[in-house]
Amino acid sequence: MSLFRSKVLLFSKVKLISLSCLICLPLTACQPTPSPGWSGYVEGEYLYLSAPIGGRIDKLGVAAGQQVEANAFLFQLDKEAEEASREEVAAKLIVAKAQAENASKGRRQDELAITQAQLANAQAQATLAQNDLQRQQQLLTQGFISKAKLDDALTNVKLTQARIKELNAALAVAKLPSRIDERNAAQANTDAAQQALRQANWRSAQKSQNAPVAGQIAEVFFRPGEVVAAGQPILSLLPPANIKLRFFVPEGEIATIKAGQMVQIACDQCGTGIKAIITRISTQAEYTPPVIYSNAQRAKLVFMVEAKPDSTSASLHPGQPIDVTRIKTEVEKKS
Repeated sequence: MSLFRSKVLLFSKVKLISLSCLICLPLTACQPTPSPGWSGYVEGEYLYLSAPIGGRIDKLGVAAGQQVEANAFLFQLDKEAEEASREEVAAKLIVAKAQAENASKGRRQDELAITQAQLANAQAQATLAQNDLQRQQQLLTQGFISKAKLDDALTNVKLTQARIKELNAALAVAKLPSRIDERNAAQANTDAAQQALRQANWRSAQKSQNAPVAGQIAEVFFRPGEVVAAGQPILSLLPPANIKLRFFVPEGEIATIKAGQMVQIACDQCGTGIKAIITRISTQAEYTPPVIYSNAQRAKLVFMVEAKPDSTSASLHPGQPIDVTRIKTEVEKKS
């Protein structure tokens, strides 16, 4: 009798459970099917800022997590050697400019005065030689001297006249600038010194770096007093425009999206209305399980998709999980 009662009770419970399922089934079927969504996360493209010249960090003007404006001071390296080199090159430039200017001028006035005095002396000698020649000619006519004496006086006149020509030419040359080749060489030295100074100024300026754009200091890798190599990142900066989204779309749904399409973003405590535009769809698929091309495994095949928020949102942070849904077109909504 006890066994019979147990079977009756068990049968009643089964009927009750079956009836409950039948009642709930229509209610469940009436619920709207949730829109398909994809999972992903927020990604940041960081700027790793460094100096092209290595050295010891003298000053650090920012801290991790700090918001900075464009051109804000970030850090400065020791630049004593660069400053000394710049001063040396600046001095060489002064020398080169002086030499180029000197090559474009003639002799100094005092030097010209010496040549002019020599010319005046030669002219006086020529006058004396000419007078002596006239006297010798008279004496030869009177028969007091020989023909050889007259020839000596004539030669002396020619010598003094040649001396005058020589000094006139020397005076003209002294007033001229250097030869064109010498002037070109002097100008080339000046140009080279100017470029060397430009390079020295650039090297000195590179020891101090400012923020290229506004953003948030993500990490600071070195502190004042530490030595860094050339090109070694000292800090990382995340501009708001460098925030992007990554999510993964199953193989069966990848044909429903394309680059340039808008998607809706949802995340914890980030509000509503955040939209993004798809910028990239990966050309390679990814598998979570081993790659086996079977019908069972194809369902687990996903493609990475990247999107850019249509407006910068302070609520989006790198690493933050997000849910992405496709925004239906007007044609899809009507259908």
